[in-house]
Amino acid sequence: MIRIAIVEDDRTSRQELTDYIRRYEQESGETIQITSFEDGEDIVTNYQAVYDIILMDIEMRFMDGMTAAEKIRGMDEEVAIIFVTNMAQYAIRGYAVNALDYVLKPVSYFAFSQRLDRAVSRIRKKEKHYLVIRVKGGSKRIATEDIYYIESQGHTLFVHTKDGTHETSGTMKEMEEKLESFHFCRCNKGYLVNLEHVDSIQNGCVTVGGDALAISRPRKKIFQETLAAYMNEVLL
Repeated sequence: MIRIAIVEDDRTSRQELTDYIRRYEQESGETIQITSFEDGEDIVTNYQAVYDIILMDIEMRFMDGMTAAEKIRGMDEEVAIIFVTNMAQYAIRGYAVNALDYVLKPVSYFAFSQRLDRAVSRIRKKEKHYLVIRVKGGSKRIATEDIYYIESQGHTLFVHTKDGTHETSGTMKEMEEKLESFHFCRCNKGYLVNLEHVDSIQNGCVTVGGDALAISRPRKKIFQETLAAYMNEVLL
């Protein structure tokens, strides 16, 4: 499913974009979920990094689309932003926020569907799986392939990734359930390891992301068997 956010202060324009998306959905066979916002401020406040595409008007009453896009980029590097505007000179500034494209008002279905098709194609090519975690001030979306391991300290979890460590709340059981399809396995009660990043096992420890994590005796057999099965699958 593709998740699209429409950020547009004009009700008629919002409805037109919604109708265009539904038409594109029927023609393409894609399943699309739409969420609408009436102002840039509305989507930025408590922003959730769950959208694949954001259709962003530039001129809005409280927070303009360019400012909203800048704030969103600070929280979500992956979402595709398409500006919908009647002012081409502002849309061209979109490179500053890594916008994918822009479409000029009045919007024709043909032009819109082309932009949307380009965005969907990019999403399919980059197809990644993400873990969304709660962080201070909102949420963060992390590609599962970028996670080295997850560390549990009580009800506080530390997600160790290529880009640093992120603190969130929850339980290890919840994380196991979310990541069970992505080759993660516990080496002990406090560590959930991404098998893709295992460098070695030596002296009762597994090295992942440059860190040596102890393998507990109760989990040693299942961890080694799961790792061996994963390695065999990769080599096939």
